[in-house]
Amino acid sequence: MTFRRLSLRPGAAILATLTALGAASPVLADAPSAEFIARSAPAGNYLAARLAIAERDTSAAAAYYRELVRIFPRSGELLERAFLTLLAEGSIDEAVDLAQRIVRIDPEHTLARLVLGVKAIKGKQYVTARSNLRRSGQGAIAELNSTLLTAWSQFGSGNARAGVAAIDALQGPEWYAGFKDFHAGLILDAAGVKKEAGQRLESALKIDPRTLRVVDGYARWASRNAGKDVAIETFEAFDRLVPNDPLVSRSIEQLKAGKTLPPLVTTPAGGAAEALYSIGAALGRQGGEDLALVYLQLGRWLDPSHALIDITLADLFESMKRHEDAIALYEQVPASSPFKINAEVQRALNLDAVGKFDDARAVLEKVVADNPKDQRSIMALGDVLRSNEQFAEAAAVYTKAIDQLQTPAAADWMLFYFRGTCYERTKHWDKSEADLKKALALKPDQPHVLNYLGYSWIDQGVNLDQGTEMIRKAVSLRPDDGFFIDSLGWAYYRTGHYDDAVRELERAVELKPNEAVINDHLGDAYWKVGRKLEARFKWNHARDLKPEPDELVDIERKIAVGLDEAERVKAGKAEVQKTEVTPATPAEPQKAAVDKTQENVRQDGGG
Repeated sequence: MTFRRLSLRPGAAILATLTALGAASPVLADAPSAEFIARSAPAGNYLAARLAIAERDTSAAAAYYRELVRIFPRSGELLERAFLTLLAEGSIDEAVDLAQRIVRIDPEHTLARLVLGVKAIKGKQYVTARSNLRRSGQGAIAELNSTLLTAWSQFGSGNARAGVAAIDALQGPEWYAGFKDFHAGLILDAAGVKKEAGQRLESALKIDPRTLRVVDGYARWASRNAGKDVAIETFEAFDRLVPNDPLVSRSIEQLKAGKTLPPLVTTPAGGAAEALYSIGAALGRQGGEDLALVYLQLGRWLDPSHALIDITLADLFESMKRHEDAIALYEQVPASSPFKINAEVQRALNLDAVGKFDDARAVLEKVVADNPKDQRSIMALGDVLRSNEQFAEAAAVYTKAIDQLQTPAAADWMLFYFRGTCYERTKHWDKSEADLKKALALKPDQPHVLNYLGYSWIDQGVNLDQGTEMIRKAVSLRPDDGFFIDSLGWAYYRTGHYDDAVRELERAVELKPNEAVINDHLGDAYWKVGRKLEARFKWNHARDLKPEPDELVDIERKIAVGLDEAERVKAGKAEVQKTEVTPATPAEPQKAAVDKTQENVRQDGGG
């Protein structure tokens, strides 16, 4: 969406004026207090607000801009910045007040008109809504959104046919078709026009059979008009495409118990919220996070009961690294919601992301205790334990999930892979190797498994040719992955192909310059080809990158005495340990590969 900027734009003059007023910029706080902001100089608040926006901390930015608007109530630029920030933060009532002030300065400010249109729908002022929506923007997204909201306002005025006609009159790109049929069908269903509603919803389903809301909308209509068997089959078809959705499972259960399902939307505000949600969710999936945030926040304000807006908004915050905001929204999902288990799992993962491991663990342990057969919850608990180096406990959790499998399928490779990495980290190599081989049998071209098993063999000095070939295959599948290329370089190093090792390890360092283990490996390779000054430089760099404690000891020894003597010392210690204590355990593969999260691994075909 594009929107006209305010005509009153002091621009750089504002910053100059603010700066002339005095003091230095305040330090950006996580949650600046009103008292702190009021005491700060306007110049500092302005700069802090801009920094907060750059860091996508909309709560802090909104607090600073509120104060600036209070001091400079006629500044068009500050009004607009505050307005946009309040929208993104979800402070819609305040944003409405600023929108009313903005259109007095710039009557054609498109986003302000959209907000006023939404506000009018919420207040059941449908004629006023349409007056504002007509001026709410140009461009494919803005025109689709304006048309759908206008159609729902017509439904609110008691003229569903006019709403559908407005939708059908909209011309635009091919991807409009699914939105048009879906919302026309919802309007007709809410208006009791049964046959046409079913035709439009069925058409939307044919266009977009993988979107849950479209499936839900048609299945609900079918449960009341075409028979429960049709509704069940609709949900089951979606389950074959996107398995184990909790809403689908609950709906099938209700239908089999003899219940029918009400229309997806019954009010103009609910329909407008659905339109904002539909477009906002699509934008969020396609990289338009900022506009998606505005649409979703407006939809949430219109219909706080919408089943999926909170979840989608929380997912969006998560993707933007706004973990605390995501946590707050996941926590608000009611216990009665079919999405509650998923919300709790995601809340725990976000708690872990902000360093609250104990809280995350407690949440997941409760979810697993309450839902002992929920594989995703069990796996999430294992992932959190593994990412926090609780490898033995993680292995036990993955075992619990594996024991519940009837016949492992291709999608189950991750369970064996992650348990295998945990066994390797706890020095149970036989179990680790068996699990990694099982993961590879389930998913033969999985690059993470190929890399991990191949690297482990190479590092132990066994199955060198097979291990090298597996790593080559992993690199061919992920040619820009610095960790995989490091593995290939290390394979060449361990097989005595030092020039090849240097070539690959230099490429790995270019891709991952701040990984201690890769710099350490390149230092070793440089030493072997006689580039000893560069070797020490790389070891020094690896040391400064805070490697694991046992790796740090080896690196410092190499810096002090060189690689040849360091290897003799290490070999002597290993021989003493082998003779006097227990057999030596395999060398540890690079930690960065071990710590790949489930989400990252899933990108390589996890199913």
